[in-house]
Amino acid sequence: MSAYPVMLDGAAIAALVVGGGRVGARRALALANAGARVRVVAPTFADALREAATRSPALTLTARAYAAGDVADATLVVAATSSREVNARVAADARAQGRLVNVVDAPGQGNFVAAATHRAGDLVVAVSAGGVPTAAARVRDCLAARIDARYAAAVAALAALRRQTLRDRGSAAWREAADALTGPDFCAAVESGEFLARLAVWR
Repeated sequence: MSAYPVMLDGAAIAALVVGGGRVGARRALALANAGARVRVVAPTFADALREAATRSPALTLTARAYAAGDVADATLVVAATSSREVNARVAADARAQGRLVNVVDAPGQGNFVAAATHRAGDLVVAVSAGGVPTAAARVRDCLAARIDARYAAAVAALAALRRQTLRDRGSAAWREAADALTGPDFCAAVESGEFLARLAVWR
């Protein structure tokens, strides 16, 4: 699958997750945490899903087998059942209606994959590994050990400086500041603690 990575606004997503087991629960909860409206269709549900649904009006559970009409108005579909046949039907229905669809046991049948992600504040690192999610998770964990709260603080400070500079001095001034602060030694400066001292000059 040739990939073009994007980040979607969770609040703009109406998601359908077919499958209420461990994998379906993980995908549904991640979507709900991103602000999406999530509908899960499955005969049974993991305890974590049931508990989350009692707390979140954005997460609804439909206890039955998948039916073709379930795609409905979903903008994003996840096929996460333990049945190869059901997942293939979900994929075919979603693709026929032009929806984004992820098939957990056969990524090639979908048109997007879920990356392994690490978040440090507003900084998000996503890793995909050719359909091998365990490899992506290992690389993600390796990166997470380095990209910690120091990066979260640096990115938050940059975002605040960007807003202030654009408001008070314009885009040319922001480009000058960004070029100076996010040059080739950005990571080294963040990790050494020097970045925040550099930032003070531009405030």
